[in-house]
Amino acid sequence: MDDKRASQDALNDNPSPRRMPDPAEERPQLLKGWDYLWERITRLGLGDVALRVGSAMVTIALIGLIIWVMKGFFLGGEMSMNAAAPLQFGGSDEEGIPLPSYAGSAPIEGLSRLVETHTDADSPSRYEFIEYEVQTGDSIYAIAEKFGLTPSTILFCNYNTLYDNPAFISPGEVLQIPPTDGVLYTWNEGDGLNGVAKGLNVTPEAIINWPANNLSADTIGDYAHPNIAAGTQIFAPGGTKVFTDWTMALFTRDEAATSSSLWGQGKCAAVIGGFTGTGTYEWPTSDHYISGYEYSPETNHWGIDIGGKTGNPIYATDSGVVVYAGWNDVGYGNVIAIDHGENADGKTVQSVYAHLSSIAVGCGTSVYQGDIIGYMGSTGRSTGPHLHFELIIGSFKANPHAYLGE
Repeated sequence: MDDKRASQDALNDNPSPRRMPDPAEERPQLLKGWDYLWERITRLGLGDVALRVGSAMVTIALIGLIIWVMKGFFLGGEMSMNAAAPLQFGGSDEEGIPLPSYAGSAPIEGLSRLVETHTDADSPSRYEFIEYEVQTGDSIYAIAEKFGLTPSTILFCNYNTLYDNPAFISPGEVLQIPPTDGVLYTWNEGDGLNGVAKGLNVTPEAIINWPANNLSADTIGDYAHPNIAAGTQIFAPGGTKVFTDWTMALFTRDEAATSSSLWGQGKCAAVIGGFTGTGTYEWPTSDHYISGYEYSPETNHWGIDIGGKTGNPIYATDSGVVVYAGWNDVGYGNVIAIDHGENADGKTVQSVYAHLSSIAVGCGTSVYQGDIIGYMGSTGRSTGPHLHFELIIGSFKANPHAYLGE
């Protein structure tokens, strides 16, 4: 009995074991609401859809967070702290921030351009001339088109090289190319500004105001005696001039050859009598194709260039008397000129044959139409064998195509 009581007393003396709380009873109210919502969603069979939508929303939120953090770091952090510091490429100083040397292009499109094979540092301004070396196959027409100029401008600005003759061009020559159409003029002692400007078809102000001429209205002085040193090269923008004509008004058979503008070793003495022409004109060589320049008064080319092989025969286009036979000093090489007498209109007719390899007639020789007078070549200023042929009627250089039988 005592043992039982003792046991009971012992049991009463020890506190009752503490009941462990149910975890579900301690969940926050928000989680309980979520459990209830999720249970309802799953009962409706939308659990899979809800998971997918939730995953997408979480992904978008993370991306937005990353962008926000990066933006704040670069724009509000390091970059903003160094905004006042000057950028230094390839080095640093006490005030600058060292950066790597520029490699020539940026990885982001639109920030820079690739380095090109030339530099604009050596390019002339739009007021200055540039030099161009003639290449094989070039012509003044092609060169003019390359630089957006007229062919006559190439001649006007290169008289000492081309002598107003487009056929004088040859590979390796260096031509002066102006920035715009106009005339390059070398000032002579005693020149007046009004006279020069009028001759070049521009105003004196156009010459003075062209920056590369380095002239000033304040220092030019009297236009009749301007302060321009002899030998100074002056550019007249928009200007033109009369071409030098090396073969016009050769001479008639009864004149001394000293009056010939086709001057050189082939001058002949005055000739009395001799054959006169028929008034018809035959093709002057064995080939009938144009190999180079056509008749082009606007570029001072007053004849046609007939192609062929060296040694091809050259024929007298009409009967007449040889009034020039020999070397020409202005680029035509071996030249023959024939006086055909007067035509039905009373105008003297002459024909010119240039660049011959050899000459078969002499001064004063009377020739019939179709006679061989020489042989095709490439003497003088020439890029290949051809015949430069001109037909002069009175004071006018006619288009040979209008008179020759093709």
